[in-house]
This record gives sequence, structure tokens and C-alpha cells, in this order.
Amino acid sequence: MKRIAVLTGGGDAPGLNAVIRAVTKTAINLYGCEVFGIVDSYDGFIAPGGVLPLDLAAVRGILPRGGTILGTANRGNPFARKVMQAGEEVIIDVSNDIVKAIESMHLDAVIVIGGDGTLRIAMELFDKGVPVIGVPKTIDTTLAARKLPSVSIQP
Repeated sequence: MKRIAVLTGGGDAPGLNAVIRAVTKTAINLYGCEVFGIVDSYDGFIAPGGVLPLDLAAVRGILPRGGTILGTANRGNPFARKVMQAGEEVIIDVSNDIVKAIESMHLDAVIVIGGDGTLRIAMELFDKGVPVIGVPKTIDTTLAARKLPSVSIQP
């Protein structure tokens, strides 16, 4: 992998900047990747100025900042985007535009940080051929987990 993008979706939450920073620093320092930040979730792929290069200077000092330096969209579903046409609100599918933007950037992976809705969209994009890595972000107790056996430590 040489070119990756990272985005945050859904509600704002603590720890997002920490993930953005970790992804960026690891990708650059360990793998020599070029990293891009996608502004306001999936919308950034098709919005003017929605793609920002991320380098080590861009992520320096972001750990104590709340939220996400990339912004987020809580209702940014490219498969059901609400737009105004002829004075009426209609729902259109712009997912192919997102896929084309990702392909034109020659990305090897899109790292998606989000909850159920954001990761569901990521899965649908994966089904369209987008290489996706999902990072779960949720305050709900909806992640499946495996109960590990208890370990007793004797003094």
C-alpha cells in the first residue's frame, strides 16, 4: 500500500483525532505511504476541497483536541443523499461518484472510522470494489464480543 485515505463518520466522539494521528504516523513512518484526510465523511470525496494531504505536521498536536480534525457527517449516506431538485427534496445515489473519486485518487485503502451506519456504508462501498478498512467507533454496546476465560493471578 502506498496511498491511503482516512475519514470519520457519524457523531463526533473523543478519540477520533488519536486514530487519525495513529493511522497517519504509522502509514508514513513504517510503510512510507501517502495519506489523505477526507473532510466531512464520504462527502469529502465529491466536495470541492474535500481531500486534504495528511503529513506528520498536520497531525502534530491533535491529541488534546476534541472531536476530529477532518469533520464528520451524521447523515452523509452516498447511497441515499438528499438534494434539492426543482424546489423539491429528492433522494439520489451518488455512490458511483464516490467510487470514481476513490479510483481516480489511486487509493490502496480507505480507512473508515465510524459506527454502525458509517461502517454499513463502508461495506456497501466494499461490495462495489472499494478497498476498505473499518475502525469501529461507538458508545453503544452493539459490538459483538467473545467472552474470554477468567484468569486468576496468585500473589
